[in-house]
Amino acid sequence: MSYVVLASNNRCPNAWRMLPLVVGIGLLAAGTVSNAQAQSTGIAACDDFLAKYDTCVTSKLPAAQRATYQAQLDQTRKLWVEAAKNASTKATMEATCKQTSEAIKMALQGFGCSF
Repeated sequence: MSYVVLASNNRCPNAWRMLPLVVGIGLLAAGTVSNAQAQSTGIAACDDFLAKYDTCVTSKLPAAQRATYQAQLDQTRKLWVEAAKNASTKATMEATCKQTSEAIKMALQGFGCSF
């Protein structure tokens, strides 16, 4: 009888079934993050922004939002590393990184991040 009461009060009955999946994705993301962090764009303004953004994400953002911002950071880093390899796009990268830094700075100010 107590099982029925617990089951009827449980708002997410499938939550425990998803736990291994969530943990697995987290571990996979952790491996991806360490690989992405090792990459440099070769452009000081971009690498500086990425380092500050990473510090903000890992130290200031609530855990519930961290994965989303980390994924955005990893994607940005990947795109910028690739763009920096192309001579025609590399010329505009510094300005792009500075503009992105200003936009993100405003968006994350509420979390106590400073750029």
